[in-house]
Amino acid sequence: MTKKKLRSQEWYGRTGKDGFIYRSWMKNQGFPHHLFEGDKPVIGICNTWSELTPCNAHFRDLAQALKRGIWEAGGFPLEFPVMSLGECSIKPTAMLFRNLASMDVEESIRANPMDGVILMCGCDKTTPSLVMGAASVDLPTLVVSGGPMLVGRFKGKKIGTSDVWRFAEEFKLGKLSQEEFIEAEAAMSRSVGHCAPMGTASTMAAMVEALGLALPDNATIPAADSRRKVLAHMAGMRIVEMVNEDLKMSKILTRESFENAIMVNAALGGSTNFILHLTAIAKRIGVELDLTDFDHFSSKIPLIANVQPSGEHWVEDLFYAGGLPAVMKEIEKVLHSEAITVTGKSLAENIQKAECYDRNLIGTLEKPIKPDSGIAVLKGNLCPNGAVIKPSAASPALLKHTGKAVVFENIDEFKAKIDDPNLEIDEHSVMVLKNVGPKGYPGMPEVGNMALPKKLLEKGVKDMVRISDGRMSGTGFGTVVLHVSPESAIGGPLALVQNGDLIELDVPSRSLNLLISEEEFEKRKAKFQPIQLPYDRGYVNLFLDKVNQAHEGVDFDFLQGNSGSEVKRDSH
Repeated sequence: MTKKKLRSQEWYGRTGKDGFIYRSWMKNQGFPHHLFEGDKPVIGICNTWSELTPCNAHFRDLAQALKRGIWEAGGFPLEFPVMSLGECSIKPTAMLFRNLASMDVEESIRANPMDGVILMCGCDKTTPSLVMGAASVDLPTLVVSGGPMLVGRFKGKKIGTSDVWRFAEEFKLGKLSQEEFIEAEAAMSRSVGHCAPMGTASTMAAMVEALGLALPDNATIPAADSRRKVLAHMAGMRIVEMVNEDLKMSKILTRESFENAIMVNAALGGSTNFILHLTAIAKRIGVELDLTDFDHFSSKIPLIANVQPSGEHWVEDLFYAGGLPAVMKEIEKVLHSEAITVTGKSLAENIQKAECYDRNLIGTLEKPIKPDSGIAVLKGNLCPNGAVIKPSAASPALLKHTGKAVVFENIDEFKAKIDDPNLEIDEHSVMVLKNVGPKGYPGMPEVGNMALPKKLLEKGVKDMVRISDGRMSGTGFGTVVLHVSPESAIGGPLALVQNGDLIELDVPSRSLNLLISEEEFEKRKAKFQPIQLPYDRGYVNLFLDKVNQAHEGVDFDFLQGNSGSEVKRDSH
């Protein structure tokens, strides 16, 4: 059988002037000529290392393990940087730049001589942005995540990112001093890696493993564990084999693999941000996926993993209990176990030997950690295109609730008023935050799990119904309705809510409604005036002009559908 010509030979296999130019300047790094002769696949290592992205700050070291594996398998590794999005540092929100980073990845891969790609992902938006970009090119691609940080220790207790919200409440009530808060900062972030609970970063790592884009155990090996480097080494070896097998992303990212990812996310109690990112990836690769799929495939899966914020423990603990393969083993009978993965084997073959070593961490379908999990999709006159809530992180008593709206027109008004002792609000109220959607903020920030008023915290109130067109951190919890679509900034029904309106939330019935007459609804709609945002140049202006709504994945319309890996015309 004739071996397929490597894509990189469109550059390095040229004769005459063109070949000279493509090869000569590469040789200034000390690469010998035989590396360019066509029998070694060029593997691009797409690295989101950055000191401004703390979750990914160990990626230089991890990349060396990848390179060792690529060299061993007969490949030629070439590392390249792309835009890195640090969730805890970047303003106004990393989500604003996810699509920009994906464009960077897509064009970097397409424009350069590589036959396969390793995506190095860690912090929340780095995973979806890299996968979205790579999906639009469709080369053999394998994802290596950075791994969760080790669980923190503070005052004799384990702590992680989920505790930030608890600490904030204790600080507001005077139970935690500023000095103690500072001590907790270092105690929580005590090793390399991303957030320790099943926040968005670990949810994304689990997503790519469930989709079949990563090797088994990618999602849960701690970043500081030497086995993370072993996994990277093995990934480096495997990507070379994938190039030789021509195992492209489009062969792995099938409708069945997306359904698997939804069910696995439900079993983990994963982040609500999962919906936005998986939808965007599906649209890039050309797989039909909508909000009803998330509700349908989540509804049959209880909470299997006892990991915060839906459970009690941490992703590090989940690894010791058997990791994601053990979780998938428990729900194997409902998964599409024949789905192909980057290993070249089926999902069933990957998890065949998986075992659970701790039933406190991993439940079963018959004896789950919680009966309700996944993500519930709501519809109603307040969210005609949908809204989402994570029942496993909510208060059961509030999943069916009617209360009077307390409205905040934007995040600044919320911050100014929430602790005002004269604010008319009680534990039965429904907090409503407007203008934090894709266009309204812009970028759809993680502010949906609004802090409760100090005067109610002092009464012992722990949770309230909260509704917005924004997002919340995957480490957050509470009875929080998110992603209301269409958003308020473009005239969605959320924009019409006024103080004192009754709002009815009924999660079992999957409904969310504003209890006003149709006549009043139309009257308010006629008076709506869109907000004027002060952006008229650059990327943000492009974002506002082209971004889709939450139920469509908050992607750009012109990026949907993959466009292949064709080589652009030479400029020489």
